[in-house]
Amino acid sequence: MNPDRSYRGLTAGRPAGVPLPPAVLPLRRAGRWRKAWRYVGVYGPEVMLCVGAARIGPSAQVWWAVWDREGRVLHERTRMALGRGRVRVGRDHVHVDDGTVAIDLVLHEGPGLEIVTPDPGGYAWTRKYGAAAVHGTVRAGGRRWNLDGPAFIDDSAGYHPRHTAWRWSAGTGRDTAGRAVVWNLVDGVHDSPQASERTVWVDGEPRELGPNAFAADLSSVAFAEGGSLAFSAEAVRRRDDDLWLFRSTYEQPFGTFTGTFPGGVELAAGYGVMEHHDVHW
Repeated sequence: MNPDRSYRGLTAGRPAGVPLPPAVLPLRRAGRWRKAWRYVGVYGPEVMLCVGAARIGPSAQVWWAVWDREGRVLHERTRMALGRGRVRVGRDHVHVDDGTVAIDLVLHEGPGLEIVTPDPGGYAWTRKYGAAAVHGTVRAGGRRWNLDGPAFIDDSAGYHPRHTAWRWSAGTGRDTAGRAVVWNLVDGVHDSPQASERTVWVDGEPRELGPNAFAADLSSVAFAEGGSLAFSAEAVRRRDDDLWLFRSTYEQPFGTFTGTFPGGVELAAGYGVMEHHDVHW
């Protein structure tokens, strides 16, 4: 049995009868492998970074990237097997010790917004933390940053369709009224007309957004309710994999955003990522 409806909330009223985190999801369900990942992003005027860990069935992958905006250098690495222990992504801590890069961050998740989306062959779950914060240090290429501020955290798991493709954006910034703004925008996964993961947090308060449309080149995203964001890419993570359990084409640029969200929330400064991911898994 799969959920009979999409769900969005803070755990009250979540679908019953199917395993959802923190319960352990079986490795396979109805012929589909379990997919699960945790992504931590920190986006700011001096440095941007992401650290993540993912499992697809029995296989595992970890990755990290640090974009030094002043030095204009992108440091990054993805590890499929050897060296995965150099990257640890926990509930309250992120640690990377990999070559010349060291990341040591304490995480403060804040409340998590859950979404469950069924499809005819399975279902997918995610929890987005738009009021998260981090403090700690980052070292890369001989430079060091002390971080103490907003972050974005994405936990996801489930039995997604064998072929899944999406465009996605996450970022942090301030609006012209001085309020903290965090966003999560998507097309292709958890994108039901209602009970979607599309959200803007203003001073920590989440509001669901209606459908959005990404430019094919990831240069902008427009909102059906009015408003749009323009994106200026600065550094791009790209990766193609063709492995036993999955085949994947991935692009995630770091950069800056300008524009206005529905409801008139106009960015004074915005930093974050766009993403296009096309995967068979």
